[in-house]
Formats: sequence, C-alpha cells, structure tokens
Amino acid sequence: MPPKATALPVRRTFGQTMRTDTWWLQPVVVFVVFTSFIIYSTWAAFQGSNYYSGNLLSPFYSPLIWGDPAHSFTGTLEPGWWPSFLPVFSPAFVILWAPVSFRLTCYYYRGAYYKAYWPGPSSCSVGTPREAYMGERHFPLILQNAHRYTLPFALLLLVFLSHDAWKALWFETESSSEELGLSLGTIVLTANVVLLSGYTFGCHSLRHLIGGGIDKLAGRPVQRAAYECVSWCNGRHMTWAWCSLVWVAFADIYVRLCAMGIWADWRIL
Repeated sequence: MPPKATALPVRRTFGQTMRTDTWWLQPVVVFVVFTSFIIYSTWAAFQGSNYYSGNLLSPFYSPLIWGDPAHSFTGTLEPGWWPSFLPVFSPAFVILWAPVSFRLTCYYYRGAYYKAYWPGPSSCSVGTPREAYMGERHFPLILQNAHRYTLPFALLLLVFLSHDAWKALWFETESSSEELGLSLGTIVLTANVVLLSGYTFGCHSLRHLIGGGIDKLAGRPVQRAAYECVSWCNGRHMTWAWCSLVWVAFADIYVRLCAMGIWADWRIL
C-alpha cells in the first residue's frame, strides 16, 4: 500500500490567502470604530470643559473628583500636586485610566483589535507580517495579563455612573428645590449604565471570580450556579462591548452639546 501524501504547511506572506470571502471586513470595521473612539475620547478628555449640563454629567468625567467647585467632590478646580510641566489639568485625566485599561486588556477586545492593529493573523488562514507568534509573554502584550486587576475599578465606576443616572432624574425648580422628572438625557445616562453593566458583568475575570476562583466546577453546585448565571452576559460579550463603547461616546457628545447650548435636554416628564 503506497504511503499517504501529507501536505506541508504553506508559509504565506502578509495578507496572502486562498479565501474568497470578505475576511478583511471585520478587522477594517474594528480599526475604524476603535480608532475613532480613541481619537474622540482623547480629544474630549483634554477639553476639560462642557462636561456637565444641569443635572447631567459626562461619563468621561465621572466621578468628578476635581473640577468645577459646584459639582466636584473636592470643591477645587485641580489637585495641588498636579505637575506644572504637564498639560493643563482636566478632571478626566485622573479617572479615564480605569475604563481605558479595563477595555484595552479585555479578553474579547484582544481577539478583535489584535486582528486590526496587530495582525497575527488578521483572520484565519491569512498570512501574517511576522515569522512567529509572540504571545503575551513579551512587551507590550504582556501588559494584557493585568486585566483581572482592572476589574475592581470597572465595578466601582458602575457605582458612580449609577449615581449620575439617579441624579439625572432630579431637576431644579424655580424655588431652588428639586423635583423628580425624566428627560432624554436621563435616558441616555441610564442606558449607558445598563450597557456598561452588561459588558462588565460579562467579563471573563468576573465570571471566574464569581465562580469561586477555581478551575474545576464539578461537585461545586453553588459556584457552578453562580458561574452559569454570569455566563449569560458573557455569551453576548461582543455585543455588550461594542454597544457600550459607542454609547459611552454618544453620552459624552450629548452632554457636551447640551452644555454648549447647541441643543437642549428635552424634558419628557
């Protein structure tokens, strides 16, 4: 019986493939959307203004530790320890590192933006620009392993954002008292909390933590039940991730335009 011929692996150059489908579409969309978000969020963070309007606070600036004295926790414009050689202080500088680090090290986003920014490969059966896969044991990809340590800060931010959504329900009257109401801005900030919660609660690290931090769930009914409960959000992690990313930028745009007087927050109730 003649020996069976075995095909040797084919070494493809960057972008070379035998695929006939539009494999490039997903990485291109990811690149455009993610790059647009990075550019806008960076610009918005450096503004240091127009981040609140009435009872609405931009999620890019929450919690407002320093900033406008009438709205910030400290009641001061900027911290005394801010170095003079750095750019003009913006309240977003002291809090944006938390949501940014949580997203950049997210397990889902790794698979998404690795294909768009770090093509290794850009898609299955497509040539890569490198001879070998680096993995996450070398700089800069080794920083991705810090994801579990960014989770507590992401959960804490949800508390502050929920408080902002609650404050958006209260409107100042002519007698300087507050009354319960509802506006389009209230819905925008509330939807932001819902989407970010769905994304954060679907985190792989949170699922592992809720499951007891163990590697084997067999014979552990309580941990298994908790693990499977959180897994509902995890199964839709991609949807939550992109919807929350787009919506948090829209929420900042909405508050910013209201603060600039370009449009008014429509009062519903």
